[in-house]
Amino acid sequence: MEPELQSKIEETVLQILKSSNMDETTEYKIRQAASEQLGVDLSPPDRKRFVRTVVESYLSEQKPEPDVNEGKNDAVEEEEEEGEGDDDDDDGGHGKRKRGGGAKEYDDNGDLIICKLSARRRVTIQDFRGKTLVSIREFYSKDGKDLPSSKGISLTTEQWSSFKKNVPAIEKAIRKMESRALFRADVDLMVGKTMLFNRTTGSWFL
Repeated sequence: MEPELQSKIEETVLQILKSSNMDETTEYKIRQAASEQLGVDLSPPDRKRFVRTVVESYLSEQKPEPDVNEGKNDAVEEEEEEGEGDDDDDDGGHGKRKRGGGAKEYDDNGDLIICKLSARRRVTIQDFRGKTLVSIREFYSKDGKDLPSSKGISLTTEQWSSFKKNVPAIEKAIRKMESRALFRADVDLMVGKTMLFNRTTGSWFL
């Protein structure tokens, strides 16, 4: 990004921050307002990360003493945790971004990585048109970066809440299916016939 553009973005973002209600605004709203004022698209990852840096710097300067007005700026800080990315440190060139001593990790799109289900599957929190989404998706490597593929699902906060409430039922169904699979595996041939063994009763039957 050109230094002149960086300077304009920083100046505009700071002006918006100073005139905003920190209890209600979000980083997304600040970025959108700056984009409209400048007539520049600030959604690309590098510009998004730069806006985040300016916002974090401003919040750090405005942060009150410990235990005084605790919880101020929660609206902005909460969205920061949900993650639109940071480019402070590069971890092996595989789309990982860490800040704050490695406490948080971000991908090349600036989305917060919650966990990795496998080498290629991740759970991330992303911002899409002002909405927070829980994304469970496969990633692929291109030009030294890990990028999200079309294989996966993105859940809104309402859908995630519904899914979370039904986790116990899902776990119960999984245990039941595993029990059936184990039972079916106990197959043996006895007297030329296929027999099933019931581990619970300890008996064989046709």
